[in-house]
Amino acid sequence: MQIAEKFKTGAKLREEVRAARFSGQTAGQAPNFLQGNVVILPREHAQDFLLYCANNPKPCPLIGITRPGEVSIPTLGNFDIRTDLPRYRIHNSGKLEREVTDIADLWNDDLVTFVLGCSFTFEEALMSHGYPVRHIEQGRNVPMFKTNIDTMPGGIFHGPLVVTMRSFPEHQIPAIFDLSANFPHAHGTPIYWGDPKKIGITDFGAPDYGDAVDVPPDEIPVFWACGVTPQAAIERAKPELCITHAPGCMLVTDIHSSDVPVVMPSILDFTDQTSEPRRATS
Repeated sequence: MQIAEKFKTGAKLREEVRAARFSGQTAGQAPNFLQGNVVILPREHAQDFLLYCANNPKPCPLIGITRPGEVSIPTLGNFDIRTDLPRYRIHNSGKLEREVTDIADLWNDDLVTFVLGCSFTFEEALMSHGYPVRHIEQGRNVPMFKTNIDTMPGGIFHGPLVVTMRSFPEHQIPAIFDLSANFPHAHGTPIYWGDPKKIGITDFGAPDYGDAVDVPPDEIPVFWACGVTPQAAIERAKPELCITHAPGCMLVTDIHSSDVPVVMPSILDFTDQTSEPRRATS
């Protein structure tokens, strides 16, 4: 199975998403453009989540952040965070409530958006160097698994590391490490390769998120830290409201995949309840 339509740029994909003409997963879409995981939280939890990202840069490489109420991040592109993801997940008190295709009706001036780099970003580089990406070949979402590896807590946030899996022949793995090392803003090098059971994955055919992928018998599973890790932490932290991307349905930016966005979260004071947020425009 192949992806039905492949958009060449993040801007074109977001245009189709906004017009309700595309709501699928974004693996293989907009090649050479940076993709991002999204976490949106009330201001009261933003400082804790910022600390969680700082403590866990491998699964949570921060590439963009807003002030409360802002709906765009100009350093990443001309998007509206309320409408420009294919699908969103709404979490209430740590439980997944539903998936939606826009969050305009949920938006308020207290919400802070975090964007974390995604490994979909470097898949075009893998393929252009001759390393097939099986889930793209098979028209599926990347498989994602919770592991037995704990992340470092940040305030109320803590939980297991989530990983993505791609498989390659063993002789290619050193080159895969070297290539993905060029993308530290998109999880960088793998965290493990080999027997999935050693990192707590007991049923390789039943990923916690995404789709199962057929692995050729001569290939070895290789695992990268994943930006869905915060969703596992949200299950435990139980904030009253959290909005995330649906796994595999990323924010596709206007930034080239090899460019590293400049992020200055230290200028933000989420605890200042007296500052006037920038209001979203309809």
